[in-house]
Formats: sequence, structure tokens, C-alpha cells
Amino acid sequence: MKHFFNRRDSIVTEALDGLLRTTPPGRLARLDTYPDIKVVLRADWDKSKVAVVSGGGAGHEPSHAGFVGKGLLTAAVSGEIFASPSVEAVLTAIRAVTGKPGCLLVVKNYTGDRLNFGLAAERARMEGFKVEMAIVADDIALPDIPQPRGVAGTLFVHKIAGHLAETGADLATVAAAARAAAADIASLGVSLSSCSIPGQPFEARLGADEGELGLGIHGEPGVERIPLQPAGDIVALMSARLAARLDPDADYALLINNLGAVPPLEMSLIAEALLASLLGRGVKLVIGPAALMTALNMNGFSLSFLRLDADRTAALTAPAEPLAWRPAVAPSRVEVLAAPSAPAAEASAASTDAAAEAVIRNVCATLIGLEEELNRLDARAGDGDTGSTVSNGARAIDSKLPTLPLADVAATLKAIGAELGTAMGGSSGVLLSIFFTAAAQARGEGRELPAALLAGLDRVVFYGGAVPGDRTMIDALDPALRALSAGDLTGAAAAASAGAEATKAMVRARAGRAAYVAARDLEGSPDPGALAVAKVFEALAARG
Repeated sequence: MKHFFNRRDSIVTEALDGLLRTTPPGRLARLDTYPDIKVVLRADWDKSKVAVVSGGGAGHEPSHAGFVGKGLLTAAVSGEIFASPSVEAVLTAIRAVTGKPGCLLVVKNYTGDRLNFGLAAERARMEGFKVEMAIVADDIALPDIPQPRGVAGTLFVHKIAGHLAETGADLATVAAAARAAAADIASLGVSLSSCSIPGQPFEARLGADEGELGLGIHGEPGVERIPLQPAGDIVALMSARLAARLDPDADYALLINNLGAVPPLEMSLIAEALLASLLGRGVKLVIGPAALMTALNMNGFSLSFLRLDADRTAALTAPAEPLAWRPAVAPSRVEVLAAPSAPAAEASAASTDAAAEAVIRNVCATLIGLEEELNRLDARAGDGDTGSTVSNGARAIDSKLPTLPLADVAATLKAIGAELGTAMGGSSGVLLSIFFTAAAQARGEGRELPAALLAGLDRVVFYGGAVPGDRTMIDALDPALRALSAGDLTGAAAAASAGAEATKAMVRARAGRAAYVAARDLEGSPDPGALAVAKVFEALAARG
């Protein structure tokens, strides 16, 4: 696996400084103890309230430093990737933010975190600080283990403790609420891949059709391997395990956590599968889906449920300053609004005009006759279907002739544009539909036909992006229509032919599929679209 980093030993410090530089000024700071002690804290902290401190190994971003701010954490202590911070680091953080009201440490239930945060708390107490600890053990993957892991449900505790501290609650109240919340959380994770650590070799332990259920946030294996299956089935499996730990009559908050590499599209799909299920009926608040406590680039997600009461609901929905926090919202039903109806098409009655019919039949016959030649030319720069595409459009228009309002030029142009938009595939069909539709609009506004056709060309250039010299049909259409606007059909045919001929020397296309083709495959060959335009004008000029 590839990673973006400079040196393995500076990844964490550089990342933390990147967080500080991209946070609004005046909110965050770090202690001057880099690189051994990495503490991010509130820049505005005055020690007048209970401090809430958490932390752990790096690699879980935006946890933990990303949640430092008003309404959440007072400080975060970071170790190296997946490594607990040292006792000295935690003690330094306690000293930096703890005043008379005291400090609460929120610790995930991993041995290293418990020991290092615990010894730091004991030493801080000896120094005269009031320190309490709340340990979160929310992972239900191993139902019989005496010491479950602490995973993403820890964020519920951060938010509840941070809110109470911000409102001025005393240390006993903050600690009691944090511990009670920690006891009422159930979490479970699933992943389709293990994570990779920058600077270390990566070994994939899962097969192409396998996933892992019940894994932690440090890349450790899951409790069991499961076959790859639809997302709805995976969510149903997780819901069944979680439901055994939840009270069916209680209300819950749900945290949907991206473990690092699941695309937002898939995370929203997972949220839909969960909230539309039976388990989703008890969810009154949802946080996410978002990357909140990750495992580097693990392609997985976790679900955490917290039993709600009025106080927890108030705490979770209270505003918080950190940018990484996702506000808790009440899940709602999908609101569906009626789409506006398309304007009723103004049906133009069929009418006859011998001259107009002759021109259209001539153009259609010319394009149908060019099918093989245009396909051959297009095969050098694309998939060889220009002739087929153009001839399909021509045949469609030819078959519609008896129903066209030929006596009304604007209506006829509009009808041709509509037909080409459905009967003629590819970009060519869309561009020609734009051309005739815009020309119809201009003609309906009173412009003469040549000027209306130029208006159509203008829209094609605007939407398609090609201009003369880009080796497209514009190289023939542009000069031809400009000559036609001067009343010279013969000159228009000559200009179109010259434009198409010029594309033979254009060895670099700047638009269309030919833009991806090497010069050697283009040189000496005209652009098929430009050639088609030239042949149409030649046929019209020959008719007189």
C-alpha cells in the first residue's frame, strides 16, 4: 500500500501541525514539548471549568485532536501510530489544563491506555490535582471477554462530558455522567480489508470475497470472517448482534463511523440500510455517517448505540465547536416532492413545403450514403461508429418527413432537434440536437434562417467546447455558415470543403474522442464530422 508521508518518525507531529494550521485562529494550540510529548489543547482555556482530556495512539483521525474545542475535549494527548501516549505526556496534559475544578480523563479500554493514563492520574493526584477517569469498553464483538475494547462509542462520552463541563458542572457530576454513558454503549465494527501503516510492509489477510466482523481500531483481526455479501445483509448481521444488547423499548442515539476508506457514497447507503431496518426504529438521534474514529485506511465501518435519556439527548444535540464533529440529528423519513411537469409540447400540425422537403431528403440521402466512409475514417480515431450514428439520425428524420410542419421553418427545426436528441446516439446526436433546437429558437424570434443557424452554431460551441482548429465538425460548419449568411451557398460549400480538408493536417485534436489519439493516427485523414458537413453543403450547392 502506498502512503503520503515524509519520514515515518515525523508523521504524527506534522499531521497535528497541519490540523492546527487549518483550524480557525484562536481555537487550538499545542504545547512546546514536541516531538516526544504531543498535546493539543484549547487556546482559550482558562482552567475555570472541569477539563476533559482524552487521547491515545495516532491513526484514528480526526480522533482525538480533531475533537478538541468548546463543547467537547479540552485537550488530546497523542502517541505514535496505534501506540498509547506515555505517562509523562498524559501528566503534562493534565498539568496544562487542570485548575481547581479538576480533570476527567476519558480512556478507551486498551491495556496501554489504561496503564499510562492511570499512572498519570495517580501522579497528578499526588501533585494536588483533582482527577477522575472514565473507561469506555463498548465493543460487543467478544461477548464473554471481561475487558471489552473501547472503540468509536467513546465519542458519545467525549460529547456528554464536554457538554457538562462547558455548562459548569462539577467534576463528580461530569465523571458520573461519563461513566454511566460508557456503560450504556454498544459498538460493533466490520471491514473488508485490514489497514496499512505508513512505512511498514502491508500484508492482506483477507481473500477477495471475505470480510471481518467484530474488529478493533488498530488493525487487529476480527472475531470472525464473513463472506462478502450485499451491504444490506452485512447491516442485518450486525443489527442482529447489536439487538441482543439493546432494549427494544428504549430510545437510542446511533453513531455511524467510517473506519477510514469507505467512500461517502457507500456510507450513505449503509445509513439507509440501517435506518430503514427494524433496528433503526429505535434510533432518535444519528451522528454521521462520517469518519470520526478511524483505523487509518481500513475499508470498514462501525455502529455504536447509546441509550438515551433527556440529559444525554440535550448533551448530544448541544452545539460543539470542533470542525470534525458531526451534529446529532433526528433521522427523518425521505421527503419526496412532486417533480414539475414538463411543459405541454406544442404540437405543430404536419404541413407541406416542396422545397423544404427536397432539401431535407437531399441531406438525409447524402448522410446515409456516407455511412461506410465515415465509419472507416472514425475507426482511425475512435470506435468507428460516426457513419452509423449519423446515418441513424438521417434515417429517423427521413422517416418523419410526412409528420413535419414543413411550412413552418422554426417548427421544423425544433422537430428535427427533438428527433435527433432521441434517435441519434453519442455526443454527435446531442450536439446536433442543440444546434437545431437553438436555431429553432432564433428563427422563432424572427431571425433569418442563416442567422438562426449561426445562433445554433454558437450554442454548439458553448456547450461542446470545440472551436475552429480543434479538428471537429466545427472546422467545416463554422466557415460554411458564415459564407451562407452572406447569401452564397456555393461559397458555403467551398468553405466547408476547405475546412474539412484542413483537418487532414491537424495532427492534434483538442476536442472529441480524437483528442486521445496519437498524431500518427490522425495525419492525412480528415475529421469524419467535418467531412460529413462538407458533403452536405456540396450536395445542397449541386442542387442549387
